[in-house]
Amino acid sequence: HTVVNDPSLKGEALVEALRTEQPEVLVVRSTKVPAEAMDADPRLELIVRAGAGYDTIDVEAASARGIFVANCPGKNAAAVAELTLGLILALDRSIPDNVLDARNGVWNKAKYAKAAGVKGRTLGVIGTGNIGQEVIRRARAFDMNVIAWSRSLTDEKAAALGVRRMASPLDVAREADIVTLHVAATPETKHLADAAFFEAMKPGAFFINTTRSSVVDEEALRKALDEKGIRAGLDVMSNEPAVKEGTFSHPLAGHPNVYMTHHIGASTEQAQEAIAQEAVRVVNTYAETGEVPNCVNIADHSPATHQLTVRHLDRVGVLAAVLDEMRKAGWNVQEMQNLVFAGARAACAYITFDGEPNEATVERIAAHPDVLAVSLIAL
Repeated sequence: HTVVNDPSLKGEALVEALRTEQPEVLVVRSTKVPAEAMDADPRLELIVRAGAGYDTIDVEAASARGIFVANCPGKNAAAVAELTLGLILALDRSIPDNVLDARNGVWNKAKYAKAAGVKGRTLGVIGTGNIGQEVIRRARAFDMNVIAWSRSLTDEKAAALGVRRMASPLDVAREADIVTLHVAATPETKHLADAAFFEAMKPGAFFINTTRSSVVDEEALRKALDEKGIRAGLDVMSNEPAVKEGTFSHPLAGHPNVYMTHHIGASTEQAQEAIAQEAVRVVNTYAETGEVPNCVNIADHSPATHQLTVRHLDRVGVLAAVLDEMRKAGWNVQEMQNLVFAGARAACAYITFDGEPNEATVERIAAHPDVLAVSLIAL
């Protein structure tokens, strides 16, 4: 493949590059890909997010333009889990403050020798996907009690993970000494950690967010920091700088109860190598087969109302004739699969469609000299 590599592209520069180069595939790390960028490249077929989250890509716009969007899930899970446990330990032992005092020539063992320790404490994990599961494994190695909530978590899955399933995020917040978020950024999870969530947390509990800033109501968090002594480890924050280096300002950055890192959860050499390999696999698979691994914008359920099954001779023009009859009937094809029998003398087509069925159309299809049988069922 011909590859154009320029990680610095963003905004208008990205739009112009897409207009000039017109690639079939675009691979991005954290670069935002809006509808404008897609419109600049009529040849664009696939956008690959080299990472798990894909909220920087306008997926709705891509779907409307027939552009596949894929991600690389799970490849950074260990890295994010490692940082999560690092932030927990940093909060418990006040490690950053220890280091700063030592660098400034201050010795204060009396202050820093009062950590509670994490053994036997209750960790609440919200979201038990790849990252959440990696966090759970590490927490159990620290002899922590783990409770968890996730939309897909069942009692059976919880037992397999060695955790206790909770009924809701609020239940996790009420019982945990430490809460860590590992949910995707979606409209449903926006401000999952809101005022009610922080009100439910224990005074002095730890709060960790290494997922996306949108899942946290930062004003509610600030109030909890001030009024309940909540301590927070944050790897993500609102209005995060788009550049790798530069000045930084955030209302919570200077808060004494907050340790803030530079959105580095997935940024280990191991994770970057694994993500790169997965991105290459996605591109190569698409180029070789037309299939898109990890595609995030294929509909779970199409609006199809009926399925037409056509057994036919494997000859030129048969399916074209079937589809032409469906067009005349106003049946909008949603999905189609054609299976060829051994010997390639006959085949069977399964066509789902949205439309009002009528017997006349079925009879015309069945009357084709190369059609063997036709059936129609409601879905």
